[in-house]
Order: sequence, then structure tokens, then C-alpha cells
Amino acid sequence: MTEARIRHGEGLSPGTFTAAGVGSLALAAWASWSDLLLLVWGHVVPDWEVSGVLFVLALALWWTFLRAAGRAQAARLAGTRARWVSPMSAVLIGVGTLGIAWGAVGDLDARYYVLRPTGPGGCTAVVRETLFLMIGNGEAYAVGRTGLALGEAGSWVVDDGYRPIADGAYELDWEQDGGLLVISGTSTDPVLRGGMTDIDCGW
Repeated sequence: MTEARIRHGEGLSPGTFTAAGVGSLALAAWASWSDLLLLVWGHVVPDWEVSGVLFVLALALWWTFLRAAGRAQAARLAGTRARWVSPMSAVLIGVGTLGIAWGAVGDLDARYYVLRPTGPGGCTAVVRETLFLMIGNGEAYAVGRTGLALGEAGSWVVDDGYRPIADGAYELDWEQDGGLLVISGTSTDPVLRGGMTDIDCGW
């Protein structure tokens, strides 16, 4: 198929363009509510920034598919499919936008730490600490060779807004099959929940 035919939407069914466009929006909307984290050259890119980039790319791809389909192709979408395609896209755009905004607001007081040393195979422990109503919260992520963590490895809650990672009140020990992150509180600011997290990059 030549580039001109792809550009004008020839040789591909409207359903193909529809599935690809809506599918890319659905993936971006899912990512906006997922617990993603990216580590690039030692710099932490939080979930809402990752999903924001994916969402912009999905919107661009969605618009490209609409243009590629062309008026003649779009006319063939009449009927049941046309009645749900536009509302579905609008819902996905709304869900994705809300997820990104929610993540950005929740990250206003967040602090990210890349812990050293790294483990076997370059496995890296990354921690996010936040404060909510004088309660300190922390999440640990295991970041492997890809630089991407698809979810938190563990979490903890500390009394009185104490941030143990910022204060250096932790131990990170590595073995051949993974690491163990141990969080310590104080006599006045104890760890209320959690405190021990396995850092496993899935070797």
C-alpha cells in the first residue's frame, strides 16, 4: 500500500480507522488512571506526566485516523457504528483528561527519590513521599532495565507527616533475587502501616 493510499484512507476499511483511533484513546485513558512511573537518565517522570504524553500522542493519532478515513470513508460509517463512535471518543477524552488532572493535583506536594545503590541488573528503587492531613504516605517502585514501573511495589503510612526517606530513616539491602526496603519511624512519629517492601524487578 502506497503512502498516498494510506494518506487518503484507500484500501483500509472505516472500521480499521475507527478501532485504531478509539483504541489509542482507550489506552491513553487507561494509562491516565494507572500507577505508572518512568525513570529517564536518573530523572523521575511521574504517572500523570507519562499518561499526559501518551494522551497527546493518542489524540494526534486519533485525529490522523479521522483525516485518513476521508469524507468518503466517513460516510460509510453511517448507522449503528456512527452513533457510538463519537460519544465513545468524547467519554474517553473526558476520562483521560480527568485522570491526568487528578494525578497532577495529587502530585503537588510529592517528592521523588531514586535510592542508591542499585541492585543486580540495574534494578532501582524509586520512592514517592506525600503528605495528607498530617499523615505521611510513601510508595516504592521497582524500576528495571526498561525504566518503566507499571505499579507500586509497596506502600507505608507514617504518623504526623514524617517523611522517613527524606530524613534518611531507611535501609535498602540487595540480594541476588531482589531487594528489601525497610522504613523506620521515630518514637513520636511511628510507622502506622507497612514499612517493609520487596523490590523485585522480575528478573
